[in-house]
Amino acid sequence: MELGIRSYPEELGLDLRKPGDRFKWFLASLLFGRRISAEIALRTFREFERRGYTTPERVLEAGWHRLVEALDEGGYVRYDYSTADRLLEICGKLKEEGGLERLHSSARDARDLERRLMDFRGIGPVTVSIFLRELRGIWEKADPPLSPLAREVAGRLGMRGEERMKELEPRLVRLALEYCKRRRCPSCPVRGRCREGGA
Repeated sequence: MELGIRSYPEELGLDLRKPGDRFKWFLASLLFGRRISAEIALRTFREFERRGYTTPERVLEAGWHRLVEALDEGGYVRYDYSTADRLLEICGKLKEEGGLERLHSSARDARDLERRLMDFRGIGPVTVSIFLRELRGIWEKADPPLSPLAREVAGRLGMRGEERMKELEPRLVRLALEYCKRRRCPSCPVRGRCREGGA
């Protein structure tokens, strides 16, 4: 069941088997993790990409003022100053610690990996879940708890089995955010299979 919707990394053209794209998804996850629309987070990430701010080094080189400009250009104005501060601090610490790949390889297990990510100031459970659920099957220790949103949409579709839900979680969450929460049932790609949305 493809669900007729792409995951956010797919939407951004990222191949999460590549370490460079895993960092890009980490950066995008930091943008998605705030109370802001998916459209603004996507647009802001694309602005970062356009400017080449897609490695810890390039984010640090850009500096605070240019990061704020990129955030504002993407429409991320509500959190521009605090996000620029946070990105600089996170990228600085990440560089000191040897990068994302080292963070993963040095974690003991899935829960330890989540704790290590949350040691970064401003990264909480929501951002960790956004980031790691896309890396299931790619990073051995990427296995965050299943999102309640994914479970809810899976229930509406009559889907059973935890593993199947985890496999489709990125798409289930996107359906929840972009269709269920906004009551956009008539345009939902799975409306014919949904127990609540009708045909």
